Amino acid sequence: MSAQTMKDKFLADGGRRPPAWKLVLRYLLLLVVFAVMVGPFLWQLSTSLKGPNEDIFSYPPKLLPSDWTFANYSKVADLIPVWDFALNSLKVAVANVLTNVVGAALAGYALARLRFRGRRLATLAFVMAMLVPVESILIAQFMTMRELGLNNTLTGVLLPACVGALNVLLMRNAFSNIPYEIEEAAFVDGANAWQRFTRIALPAVKGTLAVVAIFAFMGAWDDFLWPLIVLSDQSNYTLTVGLDYLHGTFANNQRLVAAGSIIAVAPLIALFACLQRYFFRGVGEGAVKG
Repeated sequence: MSAQTMKDKFLADGGRRPPAWKLVLRYLLLLVVFAVMVGPFLWQLSTSLKGPNEDIFSYPPKLLPSDWTFANYSKVADLIPVWDFALNSLKVAVANVLTNVVGAALAGYALARLRFRGRRLATLAFVMAMLVPVESILIAQFMTMRELGLNNTLTGVLLPACVGALNVLLMRNAFSNIPYEIEEAAFVDGANAWQRFTRIALPAVKGTLAVVAIFAFMGAWDDFLWPLIVLSDQSNYTLTVGLDYLHGTFANNQRLVAAGSIIAVAPLIALFACLQRYFFRGVGEGAVKG
């Protein structure tokens, strides 16, 4: 909804503010959603900062630690090579971002702007790919990686998700919203398809590229099941697989489990904080024209 539409709707209602009880209800709902979404993270953060002499299972629960300490984070690094695991995850996540941004942009532009036989069928194939449960193709993926000799490698972790169907469709929608007149003018001036793609289309969809980058990084960083299946050497473990040791051998120390969880989540928070401006702009780029 555009700003002018909201203004017209507001004036049509006589410029009246909603009743007080509606405002109270809205804020109560927002608080409930905030508690459900952010509450577990705050609890894990609190647990990771509590000292060994503080009861983490006390009732009523205490969100603010009375005995602050950062020793739990150093203990995690002493028990498992967490930074090596994090480096492996970073390699996979960065490579996944690059392959998805480049591949989704090229495929999305082709589906949105180029005219070729089978274009609608290709778009339908990407839509159908989103409907297939990942668990149903894990065996096929594992057999493929084994035949290619990529089992127990970070490349084998990366390859199945190097270009996501959702990311391709996001880029297709973003490119579809660019006015055709701009590219037609560039075509008249002698610009070929590659020049129109790099100089006109890509600069207009920076927000959607940021959305694709965030989704690709989060998907690769948080993935647990596929790395667990394809990796067998501990030196190649990603962070999510490596942190599973804390839930097994050291399951009695929930402080270390919480500290490991915060270490895994911190890069995602930092990435979103850096790209949030482009993220929210990219949501509008893929919207349907009004």
